[in-house]
Amino acid sequence: MKNKTTVFILALALVLLLGGAGVLYRQLGQTVPSEQLSVSDAQPRESGDAADAVPQQSGEGDAAAPQQSGDAAEAEAEQSAAPEQSAAAPDFTVYDAAGNAVRLSDFFGTPIVLNFWASWCGPCRSEMSDFHEKYLELDGAVQFLMINMTDGASETVETASAFIAEQGYTFPVFYDTSAEAGAAYGAYALPTTYFIDANGYAVAMATGAIDAETLQRGIDVITPQ
Repeated sequence: MKNKTTVFILALALVLLLGGAGVLYRQLGQTVPSEQLSVSDAQPRESGDAADAVPQQSGEGDAAAPQQSGDAAEAEAEQSAAPEQSAAAPDFTVYDAAGNAVRLSDFFGTPIVLNFWASWCGPCRSEMSDFHEKYLELDGAVQFLMINMTDGASETVETASAFIAEQGYTFPVFYDTSAEAGAAYGAYALPTTYFIDANGYAVAMATGAIDAETLQRGIDVITPQ
């Protein structure tokens, strides 16, 4: 009888423990959207030489050059005022549905929301309606680049394009068929989103699905107030 009582108490304790863990998980999950956006520390994990990053800035001359004055000194001062934790966004080439090559740098001069996704990715699908709504709302003031991770096996241009057409999304979608973009930004977990300012600097990023509020926070850091 004593053994049965002990087993019952242990079982009850386990149920309470699991229940409490579930409540804690839900509570923590509710805090994720406001915490997952990393601002001013969004340096992409580049696969190549950092010197290949764009944009190239004036005033980046030889570090051993003699003293500068006038316009050169002013340019250097402006460069040093840039956010220390921001990184020049690495350039890459992706392709539209027709196979035409497009470079990230083609869009510099306008703030960019850069999103890496796949149609088989549930979290990617869950955030897309918010991205599309904000894309329509901003009407070109911010450029949305939805980069599909097109590996040719789990994802193809055809399957990704069919998903976009089915959902009625009209934001620009490009296909990373060579994995160049994904490698340049370390987008190994999907979805991953970078927020790039008009000068071509990645100033915020988020890994995992984000909600409309977090998306707006990211857009706020790359648009003039």
